[in-house]
Amino acid sequence: MIHAMVVDAIGGPEAMQWRPHDPGEPGPRELRVRQTAAGLNFIDVYFRNGTYKAPSFPFVPGKEGAGVVVAVGGEVSDFAPGDRVAYSAANGTYAEEINVSAASAVRIPEGIADEVAAGIMLKGMTAEYLLRRTFPVGPGHTVLIHAAAGGVGLIAGQWAKHLGATVIGTAGSDEKVRLALEHGYDHVVNYRTEDFVERVAAITDGARCDVVYDSVGRDTFPASLDCLKRRGLFVSFGQSSGTIQNFDLALLNQKGSLYTTRPSLFGYTATREELDESAAALFEVVRSGAVKVRIDQRYPVQDAARAHEDLEGRRTTGISILTVG
Repeated sequence: MIHAMVVDAIGGPEAMQWRPHDPGEPGPRELRVRQTAAGLNFIDVYFRNGTYKAPSFPFVPGKEGAGVVVAVGGEVSDFAPGDRVAYSAANGTYAEEINVSAASAVRIPEGIADEVAAGIMLKGMTAEYLLRRTFPVGPGHTVLIHAAAGGVGLIAGQWAKHLGATVIGTAGSDEKVRLALEHGYDHVVNYRTEDFVERVAAITDGARCDVVYDSVGRDTFPASLDCLKRRGLFVSFGQSSGTIQNFDLALLNQKGSLYTTRPSLFGYTATREELDESAAALFEVVRSGAVKVRIDQRYPVQDAARAHEDLEGRRTTGISILTVG
């Protein structure tokens, strides 16, 4: 019997209950995957606590995972049972088995372990579109990345450095500062003990940054805008501390004719070509060693509630996964 973490109503981590949940036979364009691991991400928390609206109840959290194909739908020709696959736009990865749209799955190349793939698909492809497409980072650029010791942050810091940028990060403890400095960052500011706006100004001799990547939200806004050069870009791609309230667009004018965007991974991987290119770029920097991935936290999928508590309590660093089986 197949089991999953099921949510019947929005709530805290205790809202997730491990119980039988059979996803059924795969649809004509779906893959049935026996999962090895699922990624742990704040988007899972947002659906569980109601920040994002779940399409229906009950539902199984989780967008990111990896495993082995066990069956394919009648219209699927690109995948076969036995293929190792990963995905970042699935629904319900906190489960032993899942049906996944073939259009959202990619093959895991040799040299990439299932657990690594499960933990980097959403975070790594987020770093890819942020650094290569939202603002194409290159030599001469100075970037600021909040939550530098988080899952996206550790990948993005290394990748931005690989692309030739000067990379500044923020983190919430001395331990996290040290971790980020080990992953590509030139400078990391402990925002609990230092004013990151003042430190960025000092680090850059007043020149400030070309782009700020902000997944924190309420706690770092509007101070993030003060870290930007004239006509710089503020990229808000998450809200781990809460959503930004009452964003007055006139601030962009007042602080230097700034630009802002609120992108999502799904907006950058909407086509098969975009998904394949993003995944290929990610797997290449990992396989080459330009981006080193380590899994800092592993939880059995049955312990997803504890994983959410740690994530929301900012007790995690880097990549966290839920192991299955």
